[in-house]
Amino acid sequence: MASPALAAALSLPVRAVSASSALAPDSAAWRAIEAKAKGQTVYFNAWAGSPAINSYIQWAATQLEQRYGLRLVHVKISDAADMVQRVRNEKAAAKADGTVDLVWINGENFLAMKREGLLKGPFAEQLPSYAWVDTQGKPTTRIDFSEPVDGMEAPWGMAQLTFMVDGARVPQAPRSLAAWLAFAQAHPGRVTYPRPPDFHGTSWLKQMLLDLNPGAQSQALYQPLTSAAFEARSAALWRTLDAAHPHLWRKGRQFPLSAGAQRQMMSDGELLWAITFNPNEAANEIAAGRLSASTISYQFDTGTLGNTHFLAIPFNTQAFAAAQVSANFLLGAQAQARKADIAVWGDPTVLAVDALPAAQRDWFQSATVPGQLRSSAPAIPEPHASWVDALEKEWARRYGG
Repeated sequence: MASPALAAALSLPVRAVSASSALAPDSAAWRAIEAKAKGQTVYFNAWAGSPAINSYIQWAATQLEQRYGLRLVHVKISDAADMVQRVRNEKAAAKADGTVDLVWINGENFLAMKREGLLKGPFAEQLPSYAWVDTQGKPTTRIDFSEPVDGMEAPWGMAQLTFMVDGARVPQAPRSLAAWLAFAQAHPGRVTYPRPPDFHGTSWLKQMLLDLNPGAQSQALYQPLTSAAFEARSAALWRTLDAAHPHLWRKGRQFPLSAGAQRQMMSDGELLWAITFNPNEAANEIAAGRLSASTISYQFDTGTLGNTHFLAIPFNTQAFAAAQVSANFLLGAQAQARKADIAVWGDPTVLAVDALPAAQRDWFQSATVPGQLRSSAPAIPEPHASWVDALEKEWARRYGG
């Protein structure tokens, strides 16, 4: 049975998406797009904070050039919001020849681009590779932070809020918010979370918000923010943080600046608990020798925040055909299997692997798969993107010093 939060999110109106709308890879329509893409350059704006991800994108660029005769250029960015502002400025200046052709986004950045008419589409459901997307088992491929995707971005990878402990030091990991609070009290100074507006810190606030608003109360979190709803639904969050902070690392007066910093503190033994949004991260870090082999990953028994990250095409792209071909390749089984390999990236696939033709399933079976995640829990869709800014501002007002 779905959790109340999951049921609330899935009740949102979403335009019907059917795999039958995907073009056949050998159809005249798709062949025409591939022919037009040849010789085009795609400026792909994507986060550049991980050498493994950068290397994967370079591999994809090489494949796209060899197979389709197009050029994919990784424009390395630190924050997708900067890209959104650039496209926004181009629209204000009526600039038809845009500087961005493909972008890696989700959440509030997608919401802003969709609502402001900064995206080209719908295009996603027509991609041949979309036929294998697991829209039923992974509903966040169609709902991005409670905003219907409506074909305006193509799903690229899955993520779910996941926790890490060293099983040799923590034999009983806290598997609920109440257990986490008790765990923090029992181990003063050994538990904390990243400082919002770090993505992981804000995600922890949203996780707490959902846990503290059970049943029908969660429905408000999946609607655009109102001041009344924010005051009513966030009150328990601030009470809980007020009670928890004195028991946290440095008594809740300071916080790690990122999930990476928190993970390193756990590895060093300073902390007992860490947070990630990649269920495979512990396996990646163990393989790299940065975490102990006794590290385990887990999620709360009732579920944790889950989302999909996407590829979108700005309204004024100069290479629409090549952007579609690039997105289709990145959504394809070979590229998705390589991306899921923890030896390459370890980013979970959006595809329904069991439904793939046997030859394509083999790509996933030959990948290095993680073994540390203990019993994956339900993925709860993100609250509406409009809640993010309000949560971060109120947290900063109360605890930002």
